[in-house]
Amino acid sequence: MRRHPLPGAPGAPSLVGGDAARRLGSLLNVSSVTWVNFRSRAAATAISVAAIGVLVGLTVWTTTRAESPALVRLDLLTAALSVGATAWIVRRPVTGGVLAGLLAAVSPAATPVASFAALHAARTRPFRRAVVVAATGAAGQAVQGLWRPAPGLSYGWWLLLMTAAYAALLGWGNWLQARRNLLAALRDRARRAEQEQQRRVAEARQAERTRIAREMHDVLAHRLSLLAAYAGAIEYRPDSTPQRLTAAAAVVRDSAHQALEELREVITLLRRDDDDDADGDAPPTRSLADVAQLVEEARAAGQPVRVDGDFPTTDPPPQLGGTAYRIVREALTNARKHAPGQAVDLTLAGAPGSRLTIVVRNQTVAAGPAAPGAGTGLIGLAERVAIAGGGLTHGTDAAGQFRLSAWLPWPA
Repeated sequence: MRRHPLPGAPGAPSLVGGDAARRLGSLLNVSSVTWVNFRSRAAATAISVAAIGVLVGLTVWTTTRAESPALVRLDLLTAALSVGATAWIVRRPVTGGVLAGLLAAVSPAATPVASFAALHAARTRPFRRAVVVAATGAAGQAVQGLWRPAPGLSYGWWLLLMTAAYAALLGWGNWLQARRNLLAALRDRARRAEQEQQRRVAEARQAERTRIAREMHDVLAHRLSLLAAYAGAIEYRPDSTPQRLTAAAAVVRDSAHQALEELREVITLLRRDDDDDADGDAPPTRSLADVAQLVEEARAAGQPVRVDGDFPTTDPPPQLGGTAYRIVREALTNARKHAPGQAVDLTLAGAPGSRLTIVVRNQTVAAGPAAPGAGTGLIGLAERVAIAGGGLTHGTDAAGQFRLSAWLPWPA
């Protein structure tokens, strides 16, 4: 009897599809952010209304004690409208500010609201719209001073005081807005700089990994393929004399030792700082003489290698010689891995002032089992050749031969 796990248990199928779950999660995140923003705006509105209500109450209490009952009723009505308009001012500063300025022309109870509207508009809206709110508030105060003058203060001084006050509110709010925008720009710049730094670090890390993989492949693939060839020769010739088996084992040992030495050189190269290059601590570069040694090692491992013509007698620059060495090494390694036992034809020619040409050919039909390969060696080799200013092509021709051809500029 087959048992079905309960929903939510380990191994139970999900009740919601992957896309639906992701959409639901995004909706919940957006809803959470929206709810937080709503609560923040609601709290700001409540605090503003409470503060303005207190100021309006104090204003009404101090200005209506000697007024007539009609003016007292007008001030109370204006105070109620002003406190109610505060919530509107928080959300729509320009429209609410103009309304507060008009109320200020009727009663001094609207003065705190009109002042708050001018400051809030200057802090949250463009300067031109904030000027409209501040000018409306100042005009309302000017009208209020005409028919309800302040005791002990002439109309001229009243007008000057109100104009200066609204100008100060406008400037203060504009400064707060500029400061907020500057801080936001700095935070955004810091965020983008951090993202750019993370991107550069990721690219540098990936480039370093590629470099390490290329160096390890160049060294280990060649030496391990030689070891496999030597070990295969011992395996397929079990009837050899003890002397030959001893000699073959010695070759395997020497090849393994050489692989360790080359691996140590690669590790030293990877650990070396840029300042070490000036101190002469860089590992020795390869030359065409080392290419000849590669050919001899391949022949000793049982790989038939035919050299067409002679190598150039003039040694190329170290960088050019090192690249040529890597090309030949990769070609011989691939021939041993993918076409073991097949003959390899090598052509290496060139002269200063022209180019160095390298052509390696071998049959693609293997006489023995081919070793697996990831195909990254030729990719890295093409990158090296491109950096050196040359070109590399490879593929199977009509005769069924795998052909690797490369050329490198040889300065005079």
